[in-house]
Amino acid sequence: MTSLFDPYDLGPVHLKSRIVMPPMTRTRTTEGKLPGDGDVPNALMAKYYGQRAGAGLIISEVNDVDQTSHGYARVPGIHSEAQVRGWRAVTDEVHRQGGTIFTQLWHVGRLAHSSILPNGQAPLGATAERAEGSEVFAHGPDGRLRFMPVDAPRVLGTEEVPAMVRTFANAAANARRAGFDGVEIHAANGYLIEQFMNSVLNTRTDRYGGSLENRTRFLMEIVDAVVVEFGPGRVGVRLSPFGKYGSMPADPLTEETFLYVVEQLGRRGVAYIHLLYELLPDGNMESAEFKPRYLDHAMLAKARAAFPGAFIWCGGFTDRARAEASLETGLVDLIAFGRPYIANPDLAERLENGWPLAVADRSTYYTRDGEAGYTDFPAYANDSTAGIAA
Repeated sequence: MTSLFDPYDLGPVHLKSRIVMPPMTRTRTTEGKLPGDGDVPNALMAKYYGQRAGAGLIISEVNDVDQTSHGYARVPGIHSEAQVRGWRAVTDEVHRQGGTIFTQLWHVGRLAHSSILPNGQAPLGATAERAEGSEVFAHGPDGRLRFMPVDAPRVLGTEEVPAMVRTFANAAANARRAGFDGVEIHAANGYLIEQFMNSVLNTRTDRYGGSLENRTRFLMEIVDAVVVEFGPGRVGVRLSPFGKYGSMPADPLTEETFLYVVEQLGRRGVAYIHLLYELLPDGNMESAEFKPRYLDHAMLAKARAAFPGAFIWCGGFTDRARAEASLETGLVDLIAFGRPYIANPDLAERLENGWPLAVADRSTYYTRDGEAGYTDFPAYANDSTAGIAA
């Protein structure tokens, strides 16, 4: 039987277990001191990630690849020197605690609001279609941060795409300098890359629209550029086939696109594909079961046959039994535990020993209240009350 606690070789990266802490935005950054610094990782974040270094693999919260990607207030980036220094403190602490850490790179595309973009500019999109019904954390008319409807985007011009690809390559180079063991490209959840891949939303008539090859060209160019910076086996890609987050329209070509992308990523030396179950508007995950209306066993088996790397499954896992049952299917290699890692810095140890899990107060997920709800959760072995819901 495959155990969560079996070691796993992810390309050149050795993992001590099959347990993954996936990206979770927590908005604990510090505002940069100089123009262009952006939101900067800090010592509190280093403590947070270091506490969770018992995971086989940590994938940090997402990073803006440049200032035009700042879709949510207090989300860090990796495009400035201040941010690189901040992340270096994080990776140093994770490595000191014996952990392995990748970081996630994104561009939000049309899921943004002009109040937190440079010079109040419009968001960028694969097309000019607004993501009706979607909101982001930005400044309201009174200047206070709140959830605001996204603005209508400006189309990313054909001549602008190569420069956007370079921002991902530069971000990957910065991640390497910051000490990360690898990077994950966020091509899910209705953000810019998926906006290009969706056959309904993408109505472009240039070399980035129309055919399957054209719609996925942007992702492949980014992957190629990032692999050059970080090397084969140290780049992952996150996908969310059939997902509706970010006001994404239902795509009748989802399976065709997914299987083509998987095969192409395998050719490019991508280490893993991180599959995200549908993220609902309230932030909750659907069940971790493989359901035909999302991603069933047959479709995943086809992907497995086409991709030589690893599959990470993320979607509501909270216990060892269900996680190991998913591993036993042979369709996935690593299991990501999201929300349980918020209140359980020693989650791997709790799962291995059958200790109860603490539950975090949702109101502390996205605050700037220092350690409260962030780094103040004790390890179970050090506190007999650690299994009580917060």
